[in-house]
Amino acid sequence: MCLAVPGRVTGIEERDGTRMARVDFGGVEKDVCLAYLPEVETGEYVIVHVGFALQRLDEESARASLELFEQLGLLDEEFGDAWERAAAEAGAEDRPEPAAAPAVQEGNR
Repeated sequence: MCLAVPGRVTGIEERDGTRMARVDFGGVEKDVCLAYLPEVETGEYVIVHVGFALQRLDEESARASLELFEQLGLLDEEFGDAWERAAAEAGAEDRPEPAAAPAVQEGNR
C-alpha cells in the first residue's frame, strides 16, 4: 500500500537543478522532491506520496496522523524492512542465509 505520509523537513538542498528535502517520518528519513512545493522551508511539515511533497501540513495534524499510522502498523508496512517483516511473520528470528552455489568439480568444466 502506498500512503500519503506526513513528515518534517529536516534539510533542503538542490540536486541537478531540483530542490530536494530530507524528510523525517517519525524516525525514518527519506529524500523527497520539492518540485510541487518549492517554497517549503526546513522545519515545516509536508505530506509526501511516492517521493514528492504534495502539500504543507501543520505540526499538530502531522503528529496526529503519524501517531494513528503507527498505531495501525502502517508506518512499518510503508517503511519497514520487508525481510525482517517476512521473517517475523514466519516465526524466524534471523534473515535466511542465501544458498551456497554448487561446487564445480575439476573434470566437469
